Amino acid sequence: MHRDIQKEANFNGAEASALYFGMLALHQDDADRVVDFTLMRAFVPAIVIAFVVFLLYFFAPGVKEQPWTALRSIGAILAVMGYALVLTARVQLGESFSVQPKATGLITHGLYSRIRNPMYVFVDFMLFGLTLALRMYWLLAILAVLAFLQVRQARNEAKLLQEKFGQTYLDYRSQTWI
Repeated sequence: MHRDIQKEANFNGAEASALYFGMLALHQDDADRVVDFTLMRAFVPAIVIAFVVFLLYFFAPGVKEQPWTALRSIGAILAVMGYALVLTARVQLGESFSVQPKATGLITHGLYSRIRNPMYVFVDFMLFGLTLALRMYWLLAILAVLAFLQVRQARNEAKLLQEKFGQTYLDYRSQTWI
């Protein structure tokens, strides 16, 4: 547990030890309430995304009143699946997540064992599903721009990862998709 706290919260050894022994002194119910900052950093944006979708559905003119056709239902299913997979990818990325490429670690487990950029793939998947579910086809223009920006970002990230991890990254890249 000591190593997990140190890794997840980026504490130095003394701070992690103090937190660990402080948690041992707490009642179990209190220890369970200690905030896992990595998960919190992943779920705050997730809450914002859900809130924006909620606002679009209930307050965008005409969206709520539209009938639920098969295409709209499929879009909702795609959006929910994409959303869940984005959250999963973000949690699996952990402390390696950053907006600007940094190459702090090479994540090769979970979704990253099959897809090099699952967050990009599933954000696009989610946005496409939302486009269908909300019948806001102008979102396709945003999706096109976003996909272009993601390809550029993925290339920059790949370059940094190859520079830092060399053959290990090339082996990983040969075994994964996108």
